[in-house]
Amino acid sequence: MMCIRILCSLLVLAAVAGLRADTTRPLGEWDSVTMAPVKTSIYVGSVALTTGEFRREGDTFSTTYEAKVWPWFFWSETGRITITLPPADLERLARGERIEFKGEATSHKNKPRYVTGRADRKNAATGTIKVRIGVDDTELIFNTTYRFNNVVK
Repeated sequence: MMCIRILCSLLVLAAVAGLRADTTRPLGEWDSVTMAPVKTSIYVGSVALTTGEFRREGDTFSTTYEAKVWPWFFWSETGRITITLPPADLERLARGERIEFKGEATSHKNKPRYVTGRADRKNAATGTIKVRIGVDDTELIFNTTYRFNNVVK
């Protein structure tokens, strides 16, 4: 009976260690990022931003986006967004330091959008992110969370 308890305890510890190991990987080993859908207010309305999974290629993370404007649906747009994050910034984020980033977006009508922001680490795989997107003469500010995914092999 004592052997079974010890064996069960070891199995539980091994399972917990396995789960913990997955969330303590260095940020340089993650190849994609998911950003939670987010909404911000504008003058007499709101903008809901949804992005796809940001895929890493070298120093950049890219994906598509959809911005739905309410009640002015005709201002809604889709497009492509890219954020630049060099390995040095990923290492700083892994150490728990706030990082700032820049990027760019292009709407489905081929209109350029500037992108800036900052990220704060919550744990090895998740954190908070503030993204500013310049649309014509307006700056939209989104506060949401991110999660690193898919380990590069």
